[in-house]
Amino acid sequence: MVPSPLHSPPLWPLAAYFFAVLILTGGMLALSWVLGGRRMGRATGEPFECGVPPTGSARQRWDVRFYLIAMFFVIFDLESIFIFAWAVNVRALGWAGYAAIVVFIVILMAALFYIAREGVFDWGRGSAERGVRSAEK
Repeated sequence: MVPSPLHSPPLWPLAAYFFAVLILTGGMLALSWVLGGRRMGRATGEPFECGVPPTGSARQRWDVRFYLIAMFFVIFDLESIFIFAWAVNVRALGWAGYAAIVVFIVILMAALFYIAREGVFDWGRGSAERGVRSAEK
């Protein structure tokens, strides 16, 4: 049964929840400001990683291939979510859904073979020169 516009549910619970959240977060912030420490020790501003003192600069350069691999992981990870959603609804989608997921996987494999052929995954010696030669073509 759909409620009519004249008999819509009251909005006061939503407003009460909103004000309770504001009071709770404001209270936590105020309490941490009152009870928090004020001293700045000798090591307060230094970076800390698992109890190991830092060595070298944090501003070192990373090869762009690390970022490419991360982007490919995210892309193919998202594709697996689409395939999982298809697998959950495989009976309801029928043959049309099967054909759609086959086309989807074929396009995904074509993209994977393309980036592999371009040498993105070649991390061995001389891969930078191969990348330069493939860009000049």
